[in-house]
Amino acid sequence: MKSYQDYRVINLWEIEASLVFAENLSSLLPFVPILKGGGEEAVVREAVIKLRENEQLSDLEPLLSFFASFVLEIPIVQQIMRWDMTVLRESPWYNEILKQGLQQGEQQGEANLVIRQLSKRFGNLDPVIASQIRQLSISQLEILGESIFDFSAMADLETWLQQNID
Repeated sequence: MKSYQDYRVINLWEIEASLVFAENLSSLLPFVPILKGGGEEAVVREAVIKLRENEQLSDLEPLLSFFASFVLEIPIVQQIMRWDMTVLRESPWYNEILKQGLQQGEQQGEANLVIRQLSKRFGNLDPVIASQIRQLSISQLEILGESIFDFSAMADLETWLQQNID
């Protein structure tokens, strides 16, 4: 037995924002800014009012803020929605982005430290070697940082990199 399902992909940017209001399509209110004609300040304001009228939809205001920030200047979005960093901090994406940013910053800082130590020990590093070092994970950089004391020549570093690059 076979089953078939006909469907049609609907691109949000092809739907008129006015249709959301006319047809009372409240589940599409957070997407108004990315709908056709929805990037206007007045239209976004109307979507905010409609969201706030329905208590069940009030949790969707951060999503509307998110999409509005793609089409309007941030100060305007903040003014319309009383949007501040609190809204962002409540988002699960905020914590994920923050975590990744911190990890990236830690990795870059560790790489810069190791490169400075190696440069002090062996002179200016070849840009290719510096680039390889910048690609290492934090744990690899920590191991390399400890291994520096065992290196007596640049060849030791090159051998270490060949053995430890994934």
